[in-house]
Amino acid sequence: MDLRQNIAGVQNRIAKAAVRSGRKPEDITLVAVSKTVDSEKVRQASLLGLTDFGENRPQALKAKIEVLPHLRWHLIGRLQTNKVKDVVGRACMIHSLDRWNLAEEINKRGQNLGKTIPVLLEVNIAGEEEKAGLKPIDVEVFLDAVSQLKYLQVLGLMTMAPLVDNPEQTRPVFRELYQLRKRFLNKDYENVNLLHLSMGMSQDYEVAIEEGATIVRVGTAIFSGDN
Repeated sequence: MDLRQNIAGVQNRIAKAAVRSGRKPEDITLVAVSKTVDSEKVRQASLLGLTDFGENRPQALKAKIEVLPHLRWHLIGRLQTNKVKDVVGRACMIHSLDRWNLAEEINKRGQNLGKTIPVLLEVNIAGEEEKAGLKPIDVEVFLDAVSQLKYLQVLGLMTMAPLVDNPEQTRPVFRELYQLRKRFLNKDYENVNLLHLSMGMSQDYEVAIEEGATIVRVGTAIFSGDN
């Protein structure tokens, strides 16, 4: 594996997809998903210019932050309420807010720290039963209720597309999340600023960018894939 070559390849593809979508490469945040690699590999990737890394599990996130605290760490996996204490105050953003009791717990921890916690609402656009996320129809009620939680700031939406052989098959999923966000952009919700769409992984991040992603979560293509 040539880490430098892999990173350059992903960044090049991100740049081209951004231009195709009428944006600049710097409008897209690359979160390198580091759940399968150790802290040393993350350090090497950071020396090659990567700044944002994503972990699925709170304990792994906590452990890597202790070794590499200067990097921007994202929690991208499912978060249980009893693990919130390991994430709030450490992660720069939580991508997987998918239920109200989790929102309340994050808010409580934020209040204890005196910090507003940046989160993304996870939406199950594809309707896959095994995946977490709010139903699209429930997003509006959730955003309206967030005004009750003063230490929570919703900065956008996140989704996971189905794993398919052809990335083009994911396009409708990403397009629907983009349209969902568009519906709420001009509404005046407290504690809500829908700046981001976190969508797209190694197999489909170019399609996601073409459909409006501002954050892509790429692991395999960086740490073990071919470009």
